[in-house]
Amino acid sequence: MGVGNNTSALVQGIAFYRETGSLIGVHRPVIDGLGVGDIEFVAAFATSPEKVGKDLTDAILLPPNNVPRLDCALPPAGVAVTKGLVDATEVDRVAVALHGAEVLLYSAPSGRPETARAYAAAAREAGVAFVNTTSDPVARDPEWVASYAAAGLPLLGDDLASQFGTSVLHNELLCLLAERGLTLVSSYQVNLGGTEDFRNLVENPNTKKQSKLNALSASEKVRLAPLGYLPHLGSRKVAHLNVEAQGWAGAEVSLDVKLTVHDPAGAAGVNIDLIRIAASALRTGRTGCPAEATPLFKSPPGTPV
Repeated sequence: MGVGNNTSALVQGIAFYRETGSLIGVHRPVIDGLGVGDIEFVAAFATSPEKVGKDLTDAILLPPNNVPRLDCALPPAGVAVTKGLVDATEVDRVAVALHGAEVLLYSAPSGRPETARAYAAAAREAGVAFVNTTSDPVARDPEWVASYAAAGLPLLGDDLASQFGTSVLHNELLCLLAERGLTLVSSYQVNLGGTEDFRNLVENPNTKKQSKLNALSASEKVRLAPLGYLPHLGSRKVAHLNVEAQGWAGAEVSLDVKLTVHDPAGAAGVNIDLIRIAASALRTGRTGCPAEATPLFKSPPGTPV
């Protein structure tokens, strides 16, 4: 669900690895017998009229998607993009469209909790594992956890931790301070991006701030600046991190870091693992969020909503 930049990076990347056999940027080449190139797309959902009806590989290249085009062949997926659900009354329609699938990757914009839960309901009805990459609470909602457990299905989420993003780097820096015995005084992060997801998060921050705090240690001393949407950045995200700390006898320590990444690529590098983990869990009858998937989310089960 969602035919935006993250899906574009994922679809293009799978084609790239199939064609080249490269392992650049791949964390786990094989997970429970499933390789990076073993993913097949059987359905796709979008709300943009321009994408509905198009073959998936054509739809991922349409604006406002702006992730760079990879230098590889991109054959037709043979999957036409279907109109996404408008409200919960269309759950049955989506469930029927999911016939034959094993995993539903929910990669729509954050800030639409009712929509996220409607797709989770459709996946549950279809007997499909659900992966929630947004900050809208599903996998950390006790009621949804219980309902998926009763259905014998995996439920993975919430909120993707990018392959090498701001939250991952920031948390590692904070953990390093603690490990080396320094006392944190204050810290902040500023995130700027040019994707449609960034634009949406600026307009609908909702659960995103809490989710980012869930991913950080010593959150009471960490401040998050409001997200900034700058269209000219395209698919790049620019993050600025600051850490102020005290060492031996109060000696001052100050650290400033600038991180620039292509946000959709960072998402795809994690989604490829989550899809395979979810498929393996479904095939082996495991429910809930598998332990190996927990580090790949900012807000896994048990974290605050």
